[in-house]
Amino acid sequence: MLLPTLFRFAVLLLTCLPLLADEKTQPVIPSPAASRIHQTAILFDGHNDLPWELRSQGLSSLNGIDLRQQQPKMHTDLPRLREGGVNAQFWSVYVPADTMDTGDALLQTLQQIELVHALIRAYPEALAAADTADDVEQIVSTGRIASMMGVEGGHCIENELSNLSRLYKLGCRYMTLTHSRSLTWADSATDDALAGGLSDFGEEVVREMNRLGMLVDLSHVSPATMKHTLRITKAPVIFSHSSARAICDHPRNVPDDVLPLVRENGGVIMVNFFSAFIVPTAQLEQNPLARGTIHDVVDHIDYLAQKVGVEYVGIGSDYDGVPRLPTQLESVATYPRITELLLQRGYTEQDLHRILGGNVLRALREAEQVATELQQQ
Repeated sequence: MLLPTLFRFAVLLLTCLPLLADEKTQPVIPSPAASRIHQTAILFDGHNDLPWELRSQGLSSLNGIDLRQQQPKMHTDLPRLREGGVNAQFWSVYVPADTMDTGDALLQTLQQIELVHALIRAYPEALAAADTADDVEQIVSTGRIASMMGVEGGHCIENELSNLSRLYKLGCRYMTLTHSRSLTWADSATDDALAGGLSDFGEEVVREMNRLGMLVDLSHVSPATMKHTLRITKAPVIFSHSSARAICDHPRNVPDDVLPLVRENGGVIMVNFFSAFIVPTAQLEQNPLARGTIHDVVDHIDYLAQKVGVEYVGIGSDYDGVPRLPTQLESVATYPRITELLLQRGYTEQDLHRILGGNVLRALREAEQVATELQQQ
């Protein structure tokens, strides 16, 4: 009887293999339970490049575009933000690293900040500026999207500590220490090292950010800069849009030996959706243009939650800042699908509320407390 049994098992396995292979291509449809959890959470995304996308299209004055209407050429508009359940957003005020060469990094950053302010003025029924974690919660309670800004790259301060205070007063609540190029005071993940982590001035930058209550963002920086910053910061850090290097071996992702340091610090790694940072390395080597699927993104969230703890993981999509996205994550409307897949993997309602936004709100609030203590000293 053994051989017929083995034969039937083999036939069953061969029958199921295509189903297993197709699992990642099946539409993810949020269940009523996932929809309820998603709607009662505060979804706080760590990084959206809508301001730069608008500028790239020559729309810095917002003339010629109505974000109340769907914008199929972009990832972000107001109807899809609502559909995705976005409650709070760090809008990136990115300007390219080559502004170091042209000498107008700060000026261009100020222009991007004004564009975000113009967005908030143009759509007051949908957006409102937030300065604190408490502001975020209050604005969310009114049904609007709490809006903060993140400066993407320390080149924007032009080596002047006083510019940090200027940016903070204008509404910037984090700064990514570097972008694609190393600075004399901090090393980038995608350039040759100049500072060996942080220089003395780089340490001053981190301390001043702690004093102001501005979150230190370690996306884009080298592992040496990550470790150096985590050694000296007094407040939680964030990785506003980075994923797990163990799954996708890209220098923009967070290596395993940094993960315990993030847990000790109380920081948050906010998973990026860009295909090149998500698709497992072997797949990417076979096909550099591989997109991956929503399942690959959830793999990163799951891995980090298991390795660091569910209290230290968040969402940092990078919408409107990347050329390729995984299937079923094509726009800001798709976040509920992540909630559904995490629920299927056994995450609790409390876990999901933390990942979707509770963790970054906690880090922001702790950074504010550190700033209050430092300013009183």
